[in-house]
Amino acid sequence: MKASERKQILASLQDERDGARLYQILSEVEKDPQLAEVYRRMAAVEKRHAETWEKRLRESEVELPADRPAWRTRLLGWLARRFGPGLILPTVIGMEQIDRKGYSQLPDAQGMAADESSHARLLRHISQLGAGGMEGSRLAQLEGRHRAAGGNALRAAVLGANDGLVSNLSLVMGVAGAELSNTAILITGLAGLLAGAISMALGEWLSVQSSRELYEHQIGIEQAEIASAPEEEAEELALIYQSRGVEAEQAQRMARQILRDETSALETLAREELGVDPGELGGSAWEAAFTSFFLFALGAIIPVIPFTFLEGMTAVVVSVAFSMVGLFLIGAGITLFTGRGVLFSGARQMAFGLAAAVVTYLIGRLIGVNLGG
Repeated sequence: MKASERKQILASLQDERDGARLYQILSEVEKDPQLAEVYRRMAAVEKRHAETWEKRLRESEVELPADRPAWRTRLLGWLARRFGPGLILPTVIGMEQIDRKGYSQLPDAQGMAADESSHARLLRHISQLGAGGMEGSRLAQLEGRHRAAGGNALRAAVLGANDGLVSNLSLVMGVAGAELSNTAILITGLAGLLAGAISMALGEWLSVQSSRELYEHQIGIEQAEIASAPEEEAEELALIYQSRGVEAEQAQRMARQILRDETSALETLAREELGVDPGELGGSAWEAAFTSFFLFALGAIIPVIPFTFLEGMTAVVVSVAFSMVGLFLIGAGITLFTGRGVLFSGARQMAFGLAAAVVTYLIGRLIGVNLGG
């Protein structure tokens, strides 16, 4: 055995031992018995991995290291016992992903890499449903997800309009401070509106399209895994159903039944593991782009409107007044997510927007005076 391979196997052995300990701790502190059983089974998988590495080392006549937990494992275990499993799940997910990448470089470790990838997906699923276990019906969980999706869309709408209003208000005030003509201010404001809206739309298109391509790649991997290892996929699907409160025997029966039809199995695994509808793949990139463009433009047009029918300082004051009303409404909209009072959130949003407008106006004024001689 080469020194580099020996070093990597020893590191993998330590990781598997630590993983088994963490899952065992999670099974002990988890209040939901169904989910606790899932953690115990994951701990058993990690122990089998550790035994595999121990066997490899013995066959190469390498002395096995003492079975001592790493400091990080001790700390994570203490945190899990003190604050619950939810606190450390993101860290454990990251550890599983690192293990998967490490195993891809080792010979005869592809099966372990698939196990680690499966564990990471399962943990992400658990963490998305909350840290308090899997209590409650599946319908309630799905309804909660729908509300979250709607909340994300509404949040994006509010923040998109806010970005457009604040950025273009600052731009318009900066140009107005330089004492340029109304025509120059109006052109600048409209140019800022178009530039910002196009930039936002392009960014949203790239984001959604990249997500779609990622989902397509992941679905392709799932399809290959169904074809090559249907039993492992059935076991993984059964674990997901168990984490939702389904009895072990029933979960396994449901999983085996689903895996009988490859098309149905692929759709189910895509939804359950990846959280995506294969028919939608995260939504339309073009729809997201046009929506982002419209929302940004809706906010950005507000400070520009007064300069179409007013001039000079009067236009500046009215533009600020219009913008303050818009910012107050946006602040009120934000209370849907924060739960704070409407007056507080609205006033806070107005204060931030006004501060940005004053700063850019003064900077524009300073630059205009210096350039003007």
